Amino acid sequence: MNILGISCYYHDAAAAVIVDGVIVAAAQEERFTRIKHDERFPVHAVRYCLDEAGLDINDIDFVAFYDKPLLKFERLLETYYAFSPKGWMSFMRSMPVWIKEKVFLKDNVRKGLKEVDEQCNGKQKLLFPEHHLSHAASAFYPSPYNDAAILTIDGVGEWCTTSICKGSGKDITVLKELHFPHSVGLLYSAFTYFLGFKVNSGEYKLMGLAPYGNDGEAVERYKKIILDHICTVYEDGSIFLHQDYFTYATALRMVDDAKWQKLFGFPRKTEDEPLQQHHCDLGLAIQQVTEDIVMKLAATAKNLTGSDNLCMAGGVALNCVANGKLGEAGIFKNIYIQPAAGDAGGAVGAALAAYHIQQEQPRTTIGTDAMRAAYLGIEYTDKEIVKVLNRYDAPADHIEDEILLADTIAAEIASGKVVGWFQGRMEFGPRALGHRSILADPRNPEMQKKLNIKIKFREGFRPFAPLMLQEEAERLFGLQQPSPYMLFVHPIKEQYRKALPANYQSLSLMEKLYVQRSELPAITHIDFSARIQTVAEDANPQVYHLLHAFKKLTGYGVLINTSFNVRGEPIVCSPDDAYRCFMQTDMDMLVMGNFVLYKEAQPNAGDKEKWQRRFAGD
Repeated sequence: MNILGISCYYHDAAAAVIVDGVIVAAAQEERFTRIKHDERFPVHAVRYCLDEAGLDINDIDFVAFYDKPLLKFERLLETYYAFSPKGWMSFMRSMPVWIKEKVFLKDNVRKGLKEVDEQCNGKQKLLFPEHHLSHAASAFYPSPYNDAAILTIDGVGEWCTTSICKGSGKDITVLKELHFPHSVGLLYSAFTYFLGFKVNSGEYKLMGLAPYGNDGEAVERYKKIILDHICTVYEDGSIFLHQDYFTYATALRMVDDAKWQKLFGFPRKTEDEPLQQHHCDLGLAIQQVTEDIVMKLAATAKNLTGSDNLCMAGGVALNCVANGKLGEAGIFKNIYIQPAAGDAGGAVGAALAAYHIQQEQPRTTIGTDAMRAAYLGIEYTDKEIVKVLNRYDAPADHIEDEILLADTIAAEIASGKVVGWFQGRMEFGPRALGHRSILADPRNPEMQKKLNIKIKFREGFRPFAPLMLQEEAERLFGLQQPSPYMLFVHPIKEQYRKALPANYQSLSLMEKLYVQRSELPAITHIDFSARIQTVAEDANPQVYHLLHAFKKLTGYGVLINTSFNVRGEPIVCSPDDAYRCFMQTDMDMLVMGNFVLYKEAQPNAGDKEKWQRRFAGD
């Protein structure tokens, strides 16, 4: 049985193909179109998934869309009615889009499939599982567990914003839901907006900013304001958002700026305004409130299900700091988080829900991670890489032996080089996990600044994550279980930390940033934490050998791993994307397959403007 899963028309459009319950391929549309968070019908992603599965469009039995558009339309109409006459302008703007694109979604999906392949016969049956069921299915069915509590937390689907389910075998039972307009995801996005970041893409910046807050009187005062005026949090983790302070239900922005300014004592931060301590303190306050909510929801899920296992999805499941604290709390013995926890992962979940729930097919992958380290995207051959090298007259060394390649690149990284690393199948989800990555030396105290400013072209406060051998995660961070998806934050052990200067609390944000706080300063965030990715040999042998080679040279089997892109650009997909990104930045080397390129040897190496591409801010 062949099922195509699709998510689109909001943000992060994606496609996935499962064959007899096995995930064969999955990819986001943005990687092919080079438009970040591309929301359009995922024509290119569908074509790739079909090609990877060896299918054509008429081999597909079912097409599963990740939510129920008519139920979402009902929510929209009821919300405008409930808040009327507020929202009239928003209503007038949104209705033409809904009527044209979303109310008649079946027709639009059929047109999209025809665009994928004009030979499409239209016989594929269309299915529409609910949004949060797609999220729940994306987390539970790929997990190794036969039974689990399933917690999904995001902005909003149709009506549901948070759900607790019980997964057992092939079945998912909904136990409890929180409905719009009360939403943990929208609460966090409201603070993302107020602190000057872009909603639906800047939430991870807010998470990275929060540790710069001074945990003390100011943060406690902000938390009290949040809990007294903005949001009521109940013991079961459900919340009530006081709508007098929000405008997302009826307008084109998240909050009432004037009321929030009066509450917090400062105006909404603009994008170009420098960060100040009160911004950081408010960021820490909402992060701590969110962590408390997630902890309460997890405890409720435990009480309702009695399971030792927890599966998570939805955009809030990408809050790695909350995840790390949830893991440390020990509420569940095991936690599995869908690596594409946002809407893109809904494509996988919709297809799996169609197979196991609608078609009542048993699970065959219990005991394994069916996401296969998230390496579900497109792969390019040596021949395709050579074509790109020839197109740009790009000189490259070819190192056939895998161990020699690892030794060579490890030595270059240890000497201070920054390496673009392009290998194998592209990752599915928001994280680069060692196939479309930029790698560097975490021991270098200047490396965070260099990567942020000269390579990623992004805000200087942004932290970098390490990828490491499992034994290094245990040695340096005390992390016992694998963390293949970079979804848990943990503090580095005390013995690897450095003492902070006596005047540390009086330093400015940027001065704090460049204080060395551990033996691995470039991956140790301001609160001594890191977002950890562990690497298994069977999942990623190239990086595994590279880490071992680096450990032989330096004593640390750890590298900086950041996504292979610049600010505003999707993670690179093709060899051409990789070469162009390499040439417009201060990266020193590019490794594509077994081909090694040195910047100084490339034609026009000093002319970054020639390679510059413009991307919208993120």
